[in-house]
This record gives sequence, structure tokens and C-alpha cells, in this order.
Amino acid sequence: MSYNQTPLYFAGVDIGSTMSKVAIIDDEQNLRAAVVGPTGAEHRRKANQVMIEALGQAGIPLETVGYIVATGYGRLNVPFADQQVTEITCHARGVMTLFPEAQSIIDIGGQDSKALRVGNHKVLDFTTNDKCAAGTGRFLEVIAETLDLPLSDMSQISLKSSRPVQITSICTIFAQQEVIRYLSEGTDLADVLAGMHDATASRVVRMARRIGVLPPVVFTGGVALNPAMVKAMEDNLGFPVLVPSNPLITGALGAAVIARDKYHQLAARGRAPAVNARRLEEVDLFGGGAGK
Repeated sequence: MSYNQTPLYFAGVDIGSTMSKVAIIDDEQNLRAAVVGPTGAEHRRKANQVMIEALGQAGIPLETVGYIVATGYGRLNVPFADQQVTEITCHARGVMTLFPEAQSIIDIGGQDSKALRVGNHKVLDFTTNDKCAAGTGRFLEVIAETLDLPLSDMSQISLKSSRPVQITSICTIFAQQEVIRYLSEGTDLADVLAGMHDATASRVVRMARRIGVLPPVVFTGGVALNPAMVKAMEDNLGFPVLVPSNPLITGALGAAVIARDKYHQLAARGRAPAVNARRLEEVDLFGGGAGK
């Protein structure tokens, strides 16, 4: 690199509705740190916490981070970020960095789901569901809580099913009642759970098909860590999906890659941000200094 004192690292901060993520990359786009933690109500405090943890994981000081991009629902609550970029743009960039051949992306998070068509290094179309818990990670959590089962156990039990039931309700509350009814009738738990996973995948795939689904499809979000959901997604699509090794951080990774590109664009024009002016301050719920 030809710039004087060019920092070596770039960060993406993704403040989602349920989880906050930070990815730090070097100038060759190698991932140096990846941190995930629950968001909670205090977005600004959580942003600071996950950033500090990521810096520690990477073993670098804040002063070596040349540019920071924030994304996600809470992107405006990252006071140390240099720029805010929408989650759709960052998510697509992260996935295309990992899977350049990707043509479709399906993401199921804690509170929403989305589908993207991508190509030529850009987003061609997208659609989202953020109005109803059905088709999101929250739906699976509600069923797990109802049955007093850990999510990991629910997934493994589901994979043992031989005759999945059909869950017809699209409302989370009614689907919950439907699950209870099947079990009260003596239906095997594995078949009920498999039906629940299939209903979730079916709803998301129907949404994705509104914009067209072309393989390769990359499946991301916390729900992509659920093997039963991966199977249900593949069954509904009719072909295999690709799952990143850490499907939670694709948005943060994309934000970090965008940060790298933006830094070099600015530096080439002699306008690189002054990293020494950036501070990580503890803040309270309303964004003010905590005890300061």
C-alpha cells in the first residue's frame, strides 16, 4: 500500500434485532475477528462491547482500524462508525465475498426473513418478511419454549422423522396450538417437529419465489445453524443450499469489505478519516455518557 500510515484493518458492525455482530478483516480481506452477542435494548452499549471484544480477538488497537461501516436495524446507534449502509447491501456483499457464484440468498434471522437475487456483484432484487414471526427464528423459539426443548435438541429429534405432519396455520399462535393438538393425539414428536420445520421453510421459500430463486442458493442467518432447517429448506427448494461456516456474520463481513473499499477510495483522494479521533465510550440506554 502506498499511503502513509495506512491502517491494516477494517470493521463491519451489524446491530440486528436480536444479535449484534462484528467482523474485522485485514487489507487482503482475511477475517481476523468475528464476534456475535445478543443485542438487547441498549444498542449503543452493545455496539461498544462487541467492538471491544473483536479488537481483543484480533489483537489490535482501535487506531489500526482504518474505516468502520455499521449496518442492521441498529446501524444509526453505532457512534464510532464512519458510515451506515443498509443490511441488504452488506448482506449481499458478504455472501458474494464468500460465494462469488451465488445467485440467490435466503436469510432467516430472529425477527425477520429475507430473500435476495444477486449477480454481477450487486443486488438485483429482494423481498423481506418483518411483519410476522412465522418464517423467522422467533417461531422456532416459541415452539421450543412450548415444548421445553433446547433448539439443538429440537433439530436433532426432527431429523429422525419418517412421516412429517402438515402444519397448516401461518400464524405463530395458531401453529403453536396445532403442535400441541398433534402431540395430544399421540403423534410422534419427531414427526411434529419435522412438520414445523417444513412449514417454516415452505413459507420462506414461497416468499423467495416471488423474486425468483436460482441456484446456487446461500442460506444464512442464525437459523441456518439448524440442520433440520437446512434439510427442510433443501426439500422445499428441490436442490442443495450452501451454508457459510459462520452464517451469522455475513452482514458484518460485507460491511467490513465495504469499509475496506471506501477507505481506499478516500485515501486515494487524500481524504482518509482520522482514526485517532475515533473513541469507544461507554453509553447509557439513551445514548448519553454513562456516569460521565
